[in-house]
Amino acid sequence: LKDLRSPRSMSGDNVRVAVRVRPFNSREKARNAVNVIEMSGKATMIRDPANNGANNIKTFNFDHSYWSHDGFNEEPDGYLRPGGPQYADQKQVFEDLGRGVLHNAWQGYNCSLFAYGQTGSGKSYSMVGYGANKGIVPVTCEELFKSISAEDGEKIVCEVTFSMLEIYNEQVQDLLGQHVKGGMKVRNHPKKGFYVDGLTVVPVSSFKEIEDNMEKGTRNRTIAATNMNATSSRAHTIVTINFSQKSENEAGQNMTKSSNINLVDLAGSERADATGAVGDRLKEGAAINQSLSVLGNVIAALVEVQNGSKKMIPYRDSTLTMLLKNALGGNSKTIMIAALSPADINYEETLSTLRFADRVKSIKTSAVVNETPTERLIRELREENARLMAMLAGGSAAIPIAGTTGISDEEVERIRTETAEELKRQFQSNNRELEEMKKTWQDKLKEQEELARHAQAEAEKLKERRKVEAHFWNMNEDPSLEGVMCHFVGDKDTLIGRATGPNTITLSGLNILERHAKISMVDGKYFIKKATPEAKILVDGAAISNKDAVQLHHFSRVLFGSSSLFCFTWPAERDSGAKAGRTWKTPTYEDAQQEIAERSGLARHRAGMSKEDLLLQEELVSIMPHVNEANAISEELDSKRLFEIVLISAAARGLKEGPVQVMVKMVDLATEHSWLWTRNKFLSRKYAMQAMYQNFIAGEKWQLPSEEDPFYEPYDAEVHIATALLYLQFIGYLIETREVCPLTNFRGAEQGHLEVSMVPCSPQGAPLQDTDDDLFVEDTRELLGRRIDYLLQISAAQGLPAKFDKNIMCKYRFHEDKDDVCTSPISGTNSPQFKYERRITINPVTQEFLDYIESKPLSIQIFGQQSTSIKGNTQASTVDMMRSLGPGRLKEGMFKVDEESARLRMENLTLMRRLQRMALRLGRVERLLHDNKNRDMIPLREVERALHPNSRFKAAARMIIMSKRSPNASPTTKGQSEVCSIQ
Repeated sequence: LKDLRSPRSMSGDNVRVAVRVRPFNSREKARNAVNVIEMSGKATMIRDPANNGANNIKTFNFDHSYWSHDGFNEEPDGYLRPGGPQYADQKQVFEDLGRGVLHNAWQGYNCSLFAYGQTGSGKSYSMVGYGANKGIVPVTCEELFKSISAEDGEKIVCEVTFSMLEIYNEQVQDLLGQHVKGGMKVRNHPKKGFYVDGLTVVPVSSFKEIEDNMEKGTRNRTIAATNMNATSSRAHTIVTINFSQKSENEAGQNMTKSSNINLVDLAGSERADATGAVGDRLKEGAAINQSLSVLGNVIAALVEVQNGSKKMIPYRDSTLTMLLKNALGGNSKTIMIAALSPADINYEETLSTLRFADRVKSIKTSAVVNETPTERLIRELREENARLMAMLAGGSAAIPIAGTTGISDEEVERIRTETAEELKRQFQSNNRELEEMKKTWQDKLKEQEELARHAQAEAEKLKERRKVEAHFWNMNEDPSLEGVMCHFVGDKDTLIGRATGPNTITLSGLNILERHAKISMVDGKYFIKKATPEAKILVDGAAISNKDAVQLHHFSRVLFGSSSLFCFTWPAERDSGAKAGRTWKTPTYEDAQQEIAERSGLARHRAGMSKEDLLLQEELVSIMPHVNEANAISEELDSKRLFEIVLISAAARGLKEGPVQVMVKMVDLATEHSWLWTRNKFLSRKYAMQAMYQNFIAGEKWQLPSEEDPFYEPYDAEVHIATALLYLQFIGYLIETREVCPLTNFRGAEQGHLEVSMVPCSPQGAPLQDTDDDLFVEDTRELLGRRIDYLLQISAAQGLPAKFDKNIMCKYRFHEDKDDVCTSPISGTNSPQFKYERRITINPVTQEFLDYIESKPLSIQIFGQQSTSIKGNTQASTVDMMRSLGPGRLKEGMFKVDEESARLRMENLTLMRRLQRMALRLGRVERLLHDNKNRDMIPLREVERALHPNSRFKAAARMIIMSKRSPNASPTTKGQSEVCSIQ
C-alpha cells in the first residue's frame, strides 16, 4: 500500500502510450509470414514489405515499446518468462502501466486504460491475458483488493463497484442488466458529464466477484450479438470500476475520495480503414462506422486545440466519445496500449495502428483529485432536487429557455416539454443516488451477495450438466465469446426454431424458421433432420437434404440458417472413444468455416499451396460467411438483391501484376442490373445491413431513404461491363494485328466483341507496309536501343448487353501509363463506335519493355451505365427468386478472366505473320537463284540485297550462308571479292 501511494505516479498530463508486438499466430505461421516490426528502447520501427528501397522503414517513439514477439521461455505453469533482456512479459507491462493506475486510483484521480488495435492483434492478451499470464485488468483488480485488505478498516472504508456496457451501432446496452430495445439513453449531467441513465452498478468485495460479473457480461453480450445478428469484434466494451474511500479528515469531516477506473476495449481498428471504399456514399454514413471515425476526429481536434486552435471538439458526434470525454480531454489520467501484429500480411493495419497511437500521445488531460465532504455531496443533491421540484411545480411555462428569438411558439413549447422531461429524469436519478447514499456498504454487499449466490448455484449446475449431457455450444470468431451459449439435447425429440414455434431450443438468427430442425435419438444415436423443407442446415460443412436424417457425432459442427454456428458435444461418445484410445481435437470457428468453404468448392485443402494461394483462400473463407449473411438479410427484408463472390486477376483489372482480388457483385434480381464492390466497400455496406436488420426485428423503423440504404446503388453509377485482353508479343516483331477480341465479364461469360488494331507506323504516324524491309525482325533483341512507333486503334464494340446504353467507354493502361486512358463516352446504343486512335512511341526500346510485351496483356476494360428503362419482376419474393437460381450460384460466380486462350491466340497470330514474312524473303532468294542458275558463284552483295543487311536470317529454309574468298582472286581484290556458296 505504501508503494501505491509513493511518488511513482505517471509523470505529466500527457496520455501515456505503449505499443506491444505479439508472436506470430498459427495463421501467420502457416502462411510463412515475415516479421516487419523492430524495437529499440522506446522506438518502434516498421518495414514496408513491398518496398526494398532505402526509405522503407518508418520509426515511431512512444512511452513504452514492448517486444513480446520472441525471446521467452514457457514455465511449467504456462507462464511466459523472459529469455533475454528484450522480451516484455505480463509482469513488466503491469509494473509500467497497471501500477500507475493503482497509484492514481488511491490518490483519487480518474483513470482510463484503452486497448487499441486490429482484431487478433493481441489486445485481449495485454488487457485480460490467459492462464498464468494474467493481463493488466485482473492483476490491477487483485492488487487493488490486496491493498484494501491491508488498510485499517476503522479509519477508512473502501467501496468498489463494477459496471459493464457495450456500444454497438451507436446503441448502448447494459451487459449486467436487461436488453433495452433501441439502446439505453446517454445523458449529460451539468457536473458529472455524460453518463448512461439506468446503468447497473454492482458492489463487489473481491476480484472473484469482478470475474463473475465479467463472465455474466460476456455471456449477455454473446446472446445479444447472436440474437441481433451483430458482430462482436465491431463493438466497444467499457468496464468501469468505481473505487471510493470514506474517512474523516483532520477537522473531523467525513470525506469521500473517489476514482473511476475505465477499462476500454475498442472495436477492431481495421474497420476504420476505408481502403477500397473511397467515394462510397455510405463510407462514413453508416452508424456502425461512426464511433472510431469520430474518435479519430476528436483526437485530431484535441491536438489542434492544445496547439492554440479554437476548434470545436466533436465529443457529441458519437456515443463512444461522449462517454470517454473525461478520459480523452478531461479529468483523467489516461493510458493507451496499442497491440501490433508483426506479420507482413498485416502491414497496412499495423501501420494504421502506429499512426493512431502517435497522434494520441500528443493529447493532454487535466486530472484533479475527486475528494469532497460526504455531507456536502448529500446537501448538494438535496439542494439540486429542491430547485428541480420548484421548476417542475410551475409547469413547463416556468422553465427558462434561452435563445428563443426567431423560433415559433410551437417550437418553444416543444423545447420546454423536452426540457421538463429531462428535469424529471434528473430529479429521479438524484433521488436514486440519495437512497443509495443512505444505505451502508454492508447493506449493499449483502443484497448483492444474495443475488451472486443464486447465480453461482445456477452456473455450477450448468457446468455439471455439460459434463454428462449432450448439448450444443456456440462457435464464434471471437474466442472470448465462444462456448458461452449452451443448449441441451435430451433423449426425446428436440425441436429447434424461433420462439414463436413449439420448440425445445429457440434460436433467432438469420434464416431461422419457426420450425427449423428436429433431433431424435434412434438406437442410442443422435440424428438431425429438417423440420421444414425450406430450412437451411449444414452438418460438418455439408447441406442436408429434405429427406435424409444425418447422424451427429461428438464435435459435429452444425450451421442453422445463415449465421447460427454450433458445435455438438456428446460426452457419452467422447468417453467411449477415449477408452478405445481415440483423441478429440476441439474444432475452432476457423476450422468450421474452412470446412464449409471446402464443401462448397470455394476452397481446397491447404497442403502444398503457395503463400499467395493461401492468402487468397483465407480471404475467400473469411468473406464467405459475410456474403451468406448479406443474402440472408436480403431474403428477410425482401430487398431483391443477390450477392456473389468474384475473383479478378491483375490483368483483368488492367494491371501489369498483382494478386488476385476478391470482390463482391450485387445483383438486382428483378432487373438483373449488377454492381461490383471491393471487399471493404461490401463489408461496410454489410454492417449497415446488419443495423437495418436489427431495427427490423426490433419492430422499429427500418426502411431508409435511398441515400442511406445499404442495398441501394444508382442505376446510372459507372459499372464494369467486360474486359478484352490483347497480348502484345507481335510488337516485338513489328507485326500489325487487327483483332476482334471477345469481351468477357468477371464470371467468364462473353458479353460481346471489341475491334482493336495495332499497326506499326512511321514517326509521323503513317502505317508501314509488310514489304518494308525495316519491319522484318527475327529476334526481338534486334529492337534494343531502336525507336518504334505503333498506332493503337479501338474501333467499336459489338453486341454488349442491352441494359448498357449510356456513357460506354474503354479504359486501359499501356506500359508506363500512370493513369487510365479513356475513350470518349458513347450513349444511345449497345454497339458503340469509339473510332479511337493513339500513336504510341517507345524510344528507346529497353529489355524491360520487351519483357512487358512478352508476358503482359493490354487489358481494355469497358465501362458504362445501366439503362433505367428496364422494368423487372417486382412481384416475386427475394426467397423465390434466389431459389429459382438453383444451388451453386455462389461458386459459379468465381472466375478469372480467360487470359490463357487470349495469349495462345495472339502467339498463333504472331507466328503466322512471321512465317508470311519469311515466305516473302524466301521468295526473293528463290528468284535470285533462278536468275543466276547458270553461275557457280553469286556475289555476296547481291545476296545481301535480297536478305537486307539489317536482318539475321538464320536457319530459314535451311539456307546457310558460307563466306569465303575466291581462289582466283588477285591481290588487289583481296577483301573485296567475298562470295558465298548456297546449299
